[in-house]
Amino acid sequence: MTNEKIKTCEYVSLKHPDKICDQIADAILFAHLRKDKKSRVAVEVMGGHGHLTISGEITSKAKINIKKVVQSVVGRKMAIHIFVTRQSPFIAQGVDIGGAGDQGIMVGYATSETKSMMPVEYEMARELCAAIYKKYPHDGKVQVTLNRKKVLAVVASFQNTKTKELALAAKKIMANLGKKYSRDISATKYLINPAGEWTLGGFDADSGLSGRKIVVDAYGPNVPVGGGSFAGKDLTKVDRSGALMARFLAVELLKKYKAREVLVKLAYAIGKREPVMAVAEIDGQQVPLTGYDLTPKALARRANLSLTSKRFSGIIEE
Repeated sequence: MTNEKIKTCEYVSLKHPDKICDQIADAILFAHLRKDKKSRVAVEVMGGHGHLTISGEITSKAKINIKKVVQSVVGRKMAIHIFVTRQSPFIAQGVDIGGAGDQGIMVGYATSETKSMMPVEYEMARELCAAIYKKYPHDGKVQVTLNRKKVLAVVASFQNTKTKELALAAKKIMANLGKKYSRDISATKYLINPAGEWTLGGFDADSGLSGRKIVVDAYGPNVPVGGGSFAGKDLTKVDRSGALMARFLAVELLKKYKAREVLVKLAYAIGKREPVMAVAEIDGQQVPLTGYDLTPKALARRANLSLTSKRFSGIIEE
């Protein structure tokens, strides 16, 4: 046994094919919600190599040209295949009476190690990726590995970049992040475009799928996830509204008890209003969550997702 606590977290750019699919799914959602706030939307997107497939369920009074919405996100011509039907009446009968639209587990987390109350490895990866993307707005991803106060390794791969230039940018950004988060970067190993420089990215190089980056959308791999996608789902879907509520509760409890970390878990049964599980782990001690309205309607009110938002990035809106 050693005293080491090694953690790694990745983050991807908005031009990563999976995240493009997430943006398409949400663009379809928001287009319906702007015209009909009661729209029920659950869409999945798969894209790549000149083709996009939209599949799911939409029940709405809004009449939306889905192909036009998709085109506005991708900004290029692709063959768009749409397979969308209305929400199943057997699911709707449970949602109509205020029940959850599906069974599922939602997780919320908060930690005192950063001002944002997100894990430090997550914040460093997220901020590194965002800063590189601002300079190089292309397909790309990063990874940061920490051993407590030391940054062991940084990985950055970005389309249309020269490795030396990207390395200089990454090192400069990490110098600032090291100071911000009090992490030692003196012995950090940098792996920049480790497979070589690349110009083929996005849908030209790879396929993408909405909901595949739920770990990136949440807290990184060192915190469990419930498993449900956030993208393309209205707030009657507890996968999304429940995850946001769980995060709200984790933050509130962290502050209330001046804790080191809080993990909140909610679980629902399809068609039922009340969760079958609602617990919080406060510094490892499990306690029941009482005194909160955790019905799907209350989750939706708390989430208060902006109907005009153009992009939603999981737990944190950017």
